[in-house]
Amino acid sequence: MTTAEIVVGAASGCEVDWHSLDWAKIHQTVKRLQMRIAKATREGRYSKVKALQWLLTHSFSGRAIAVKRVTENQGKKTPGVDKVVWDTPELKAEAVMSLKRRGYQPQPLRRVFIPKANGKMRPLGIPTMKDRAMQALHLQALEPVSETKADPNSYGFRPMRASRDAAEQCFKALSRKHFAEWVMDADITGCFDNINHDWLLNNVPMDKVILKKWLKSGFKWNGQWFATEAGTPQGGIISPTLANMALDGMEILLTERYGVKGSHKSRKNKVNLIRYADDFVITGTTKEVLEEARELIVEFLKGRGLTLSEEKTKIVHIEEGFDFLGWNVRKYDGKLLIKPAKKNVQTFLRKVRGIIKESKTMKQENLVRKLNPIIRGWANYHQNQVAKETFSKVYNVIWKQLWQWACRRHPNKSVAWVKSKYFMRDGLRNGVFGTKVEDDKGEKKVVKLVLASDTSIKRHVKIKGAANPYDPEFETYFEERLGLTMKESFRGKNRLLFLWYAQDGLCPKCGEKITKETGWNLHHILPKAQGGEDKMTNLELLHPNCHRQVHSREKKLVTGSGQTGL
Repeated sequence: MTTAEIVVGAASGCEVDWHSLDWAKIHQTVKRLQMRIAKATREGRYSKVKALQWLLTHSFSGRAIAVKRVTENQGKKTPGVDKVVWDTPELKAEAVMSLKRRGYQPQPLRRVFIPKANGKMRPLGIPTMKDRAMQALHLQALEPVSETKADPNSYGFRPMRASRDAAEQCFKALSRKHFAEWVMDADITGCFDNINHDWLLNNVPMDKVILKKWLKSGFKWNGQWFATEAGTPQGGIISPTLANMALDGMEILLTERYGVKGSHKSRKNKVNLIRYADDFVITGTTKEVLEEARELIVEFLKGRGLTLSEEKTKIVHIEEGFDFLGWNVRKYDGKLLIKPAKKNVQTFLRKVRGIIKESKTMKQENLVRKLNPIIRGWANYHQNQVAKETFSKVYNVIWKQLWQWACRRHPNKSVAWVKSKYFMRDGLRNGVFGTKVEDDKGEKKVVKLVLASDTSIKRHVKIKGAANPYDPEFETYFEERLGLTMKESFRGKNRLLFLWYAQDGLCPKCGEKITKETGWNLHHILPKAQGGEDKMTNLELLHPNCHRQVHSREKKLVTGSGQTGL
C-alpha cells in the first residue's frame, strides 16, 4: 500500500499502518499550512486564518503529528483518569482515527501535586492521552498565530527560545553606565490557575467550542470531581501558549506609554520588559517610573483575571540586585554580573545530597550514573553566565559528600584504602570519584563523576526579538542557530557532529530537523548482523521514531520473505 492510499484510506475509515506512514510528506503538509496561517495573521486576514486552522485540525497529517508528539514526549507513559497510554503502533494508529471534533468530549484532568522551591505544592492537571493529542492538534493551528503576535521580549514556552535569551536581554538592558538603574522584579499570582475563561474565549483565535470544553472539563482528586471556573491547567500541552497569549501586549502597552525604542521619550525613561512565562522584569531610570509602570501592569492584568504577587514583586536598585530564572543579576562597582542565584545552588546541592544519602548501599558506578545527568544538566543551564567560581565551590561540596559516603561504607579501613578504592587519577587531577567496570564485551570501561568545574563558560548569542519560526524570512537564521546548538550537544562526539552536518541537520527518513529536543539514534544502514561496519559510510542519524520505523519495516520484509520461501 502506498502512502497516498494509506492517507486516503485513513480519511475513509480504513486501518492505518503506523510504521508505513510517510512522515516527510506529513510534516511538509502541516508546515505548509502553518506558514500560510502565519502569513494570513501578518496580513490581518483573520477569516483566512480561521479557514486554514479548520483545514489543519481536520487533516490526517495534523492528527498523525499530534499523536506522534504525545507518544514521544516525556509524559508518554503518564496516563490520565482513564489510565490509558498509547504504547504500541496499533494503538497509535487507532488514536489517529479517533481525533474527531464531532462528539468529542474531554475527560476531567487527573490532579497531582508537585513540590515547589518555596516548600509549597504546585497543582498539575494531567489530561488523558486523547485530550493531550487533541490539544497538540489544535496547538499546531494556534502556534503560528501566537508566534506572529507575541511580544518580542517574551522567551518562555516558545519554540527556539530559552531562559538564557532572557538573561542576555537583561544584560543588554542593564549592563552599561547610562542604562537603567532600577528594576521591578515581578511575579503573577497563580497565573495558570486564575486566567479568566471569558477573556480566553473572546481573544484566543481558535475553535471556541473545543476551547470551552477544555476550560470547563474540571479535574478529579481523590475520586471526586471539581469544577474549573478559571485558569488553564498546568500539565496541558496547549496551556503555556494560552498563558503567553493572555500576557502578550504588555510590551506594547509600555511602549505606548514610555516611547518607542530610540525615541527621546524612551531614552529618558529606559523602560524595557523581559518576560519568561509569568516571571518578568521591567527596567526604568527611577523608582517613580517603575511605580507608574506597575499600575499600568496591574490594570492590564485585571482584565485577564490576574494579579501581581505582593510577596514576590519588588522594586530594587541594580546594585542591590535581583534573582531571575535561577540567576542573580547585580552590578558590582558598576559592572553587571549574572551569577547562579544562591537559592538555586542550595536547591541543587540539596538534591545531590539527598541522592547520595539514599544510595548508602548502591554500587559506585550506579551512583555515578545517577548523579551525572543532574550535575551535567545544572552546569549546562548556568554555563552562559558568570559561574566558574560557583562551579568550583559546588565541586568541592559534592566531593566532600562523596568522601563521607565512601568512608561510611568502610569505617574500619584506612583513608588511603578508601581513596584507592573509590577515587582515581584523571589526567593531572587526582582524587576523581570513579571506577572501572566491565562492559558487555568484557572490556574495562571508566565510569567517573562529571565535574561541574570542567564546564566551560560560553557567551550566549540572544535570539532576535522579531524572529518567527513560521516566517520563511527567518529560515536561514534559525538553521544557523540550530547549528551552533548542535555543536554544543555533540561536544566531544565528532563523529555524530560530522554526520549531522553531512545530513544538513535533517533526518533522512522524514526530512525534519534533528535537534536536542527531538533526540537522535545512530543507525547502521547495513545492519551489523548482516556484516555492516562502524564506518561513516554505513552510519546515519535518525529520529528515534524514524529509527523504530526503519527496523519495523526491515522486520516485516524478513518475515514476508520467509513466508514466501515456505
